[in-house]
Amino acid sequence: MEANTALNTKAGLGALLTPDNCALILIDHQPFQFAGLRSHDTQTIINNVVGLTKSAKAFGVPTLFTTVVEHRGGFLIKQLQDIFPDQKPIDRTFINTWEDTRVTDWVKATGKKKIVMAALWTEICLAMPVIQALGEGYEVYIVTDASGGVSLEAHEMAVMRMVQAGAVPITWTVFASELQRDWARTETVPALAEMLVDHMGNVGTSLTWELQLLATPVPASSSAPEGI
Repeated sequence: MEANTALNTKAGLGALLTPDNCALILIDHQPFQFAGLRSHDTQTIINNVVGLTKSAKAFGVPTLFTTVVEHRGGFLIKQLQDIFPDQKPIDRTFINTWEDTRVTDWVKATGKKKIVMAALWTEICLAMPVIQALGEGYEVYIVTDASGGVSLEAHEMAVMRMVQAGAVPITWTVFASELQRDWARTETVPALAEMLVDHMGNVGTSLTWELQLLATPVPASSSAPEGI
């Protein structure tokens, strides 16, 4: 029997994200979309998508903002725009981002085949471009905790649909951790640590506490409490 030599692009070291092999597209994190969000609370999604975007910036990952009919749905939220203040989001009329040639031209210009996406809403503005991009040969990673739908069911069914089509679901801290990969890469450790403190809840508070304890001088032996 012949061995199956078909390449599984979702396994092995090459399946992991690096700063050099991926690009990030953030779709429709704008007021109207947040108004319909019911799968997650708004603050959680804002926290997570900001952490995701800061991660991309810290590691130099090409990042694209896009909105849909911003004069009706509102501008990109300030928390994201402040990370890349000079970038004007691509404002579309297409519901499916991938049908806007400005977006696909940007992707082609990056030269990346691994595309990371997050969007509001998951079931429409994320699912449509993900499914089309997968069909065109791209490897697509969906950031599920930086995306959300009009209901929990809508979000979950959309994730299931995209996974069946071949997408890889991840969360924002997975993205940051795969980019870091090695703590010996010390140039990006401070930025990663800052993101953990600012956006990862109890992990951030625990890290702050650990840094506090590490900065505490060891008591002199003469004044150490009994038993130490």
